[in-house]
Amino acid sequence: MMSAAKNQTTMEDKLGALQCHFTWDLDPSRSKLFCLRDKLDDIGTEEGNSWLGHIYNLQGYIHYQLGFTEDAQCFFSRAAEAFRLIRRSDEGPWLVVNYGNLAWWHHQLEEHAESQTYLSKVDTLLKEYPSPSEDELHPEIYAEKAWTLINFGKPHLATDYFQRAIRMQPDMVEWHTSHAIALVNVYGHPDEELKIDKMKIAKENDPDNLYLAALYLQQCAKTGRNIKDEVCELAKEVLKKPPSSYSGIRPLLRLYRIHISMDEAIDLAEKALKRHPDERHLKYSAAICYKWRVYSNKHKPLEQEKIDRAISLHKEVISLYPDSSLKVKIALANIHARSNHGQAEADKIYQELLASDLEPAGRQMLYNFYAYHLYFIRKESQKSIEYHMKAAEIPHQSRYRKSSIRELTKIKERRRHYRWRQIEEFLANLQD
Repeated sequence: MMSAAKNQTTMEDKLGALQCHFTWDLDPSRSKLFCLRDKLDDIGTEEGNSWLGHIYNLQGYIHYQLGFTEDAQCFFSRAAEAFRLIRRSDEGPWLVVNYGNLAWWHHQLEEHAESQTYLSKVDTLLKEYPSPSEDELHPEIYAEKAWTLINFGKPHLATDYFQRAIRMQPDMVEWHTSHAIALVNVYGHPDEELKIDKMKIAKENDPDNLYLAALYLQQCAKTGRNIKDEVCELAKEVLKKPPSSYSGIRPLLRLYRIHISMDEAIDLAEKALKRHPDERHLKYSAAICYKWRVYSNKHKPLEQEKIDRAISLHKEVISLYPDSSLKVKIALANIHARSNHGQAEADKIYQELLASDLEPAGRQMLYNFYAYHLYFIRKESQKSIEYHMKAAEIPHQSRYRKSSIRELTKIKERRRHYRWRQIEEFLANLQD
């Protein structure tokens, strides 16, 4: 008995020391997992995607965490096959994370012999393909960890790991590209010029990556450069690409909305949809364009035709993303609220959402949006304050919490509202 217990402890120690998705402290909520699952599905599996093995690896982890055990194994198997085809080799250090995931998967199913087999495979790979730097992980591991962290919204860590991987193995074009993309997502980066320089170099080395090209123009626009002509030229190239959320359409439409016009963004989205009418991510992209068109029309009524199209697209997107559409449902409520006769429908959607079972992050987002709905649409300022307080007291750090705290702080600092002292006390007692 003692020996069996000791062996079990040894195996668990080895599993805990692995570099794989199960040991990277990703700690995702179910809603985040569903969103990521759908996001990765929309990237597509077209030939030539250098991250395909990593996509399948992450999908395997996501499906396991969601309870889809058999699907998880299928994705882990696809990951190994994708690496074999992309790297043109049956074996290499890029399989360390995949084998680590499989060791964990078998362990969780109490298939300890199979788990031990994959632990041994990891040991063999690490001996045959040691890291170029004795005190660091293999660059292939750093790269996959960095790519995973981007998807979990941790760009600061991702850029650090990409830098380490690139320093040890500088010839991997896709690592430079993803490092540049990660830099874009690091808010408050101290050196915007450095961002642009790195993106320019990455774009020159990866000229077919139109997603990167769109993000590069986005950064250039921040410096005051006129990018309209370049955006229009990029649109022609993006429309020729196979449909994928990574084709560059989403950041391109954002460029159109901000730097050209909302209506031309809608036209481009409809053109893309006409070419690929069954692509759900294109419907999602079009819905976003219509949403912002409705939101931007504050002072004059928008044509009912556009509002109707916005509503129909949002309803369709909700049906296509049944497990990850909370934000779309909120947007649908807000669009109804801005239509001629949609107030009752907006209230109905909000009441259904408020009565639903949501995780803290989702509930916080809902409370924040509902607070603004109460203030601007319902003209119920007292109730609006209550929901900003509800959003703020959920100890989850997000832009929605910051937004509600900011609104409450404004009320407190004006000292005109009869509840300002209560709000001051509430803010002073907030827990992080």
